[in-house]
This record gives sequence, C-alpha cells and structure tokens, in this order.
Amino acid sequence: MQTWLSDRITLDPAICHGKPVVRGTRVLVANVVGAIAARQAVEEILQDYPALTEADIQACLEFAGGLTAMESVEA
Repeated sequence: MQTWLSDRITLDPAICHGKPVVRGTRVLVANVVGAIAARQAVEEILQDYPALTEADIQACLEFAGGLTAMESVEA
C-alpha cells in the first residue's frame, strides 16, 4: 500500500524498503537531503538524478524539515 506524504513524496513498502522517495522514482529523500547537506549544487543533483525537478528537491527539504518539527521522536 502506497502512502502519499505530500504531492511529491511517497512511502511504499514495495519500493526501497518503504523509505520516503520522490513520487514515481526510486530516489530516496535521504539521498537528496544528503547531497544538499554535502553542499552539492541543485544543478549537480539534477544531473545525478535526471528524473527529478527543482520542485522535487524542494519537497525533499520540506519533508526533512517537517521531521525536525516533530514534538517527540521515538528511540
């Protein structure tokens, strides 16, 4: 069963072990956020992942930001 977390981010147990991915791809949100954290330019990320758009990259960052806004995190 696929779960839509936003219009661009989804979870599906059958895709990438249920980790958040960009809709319609197998590109992990974690990989995109990691690339940004490593100071990779948006243009480079788009070259590395040609299926993505700038809006997809923004959605990954918004998703990650939402996770940090959680009131509590289970250990």
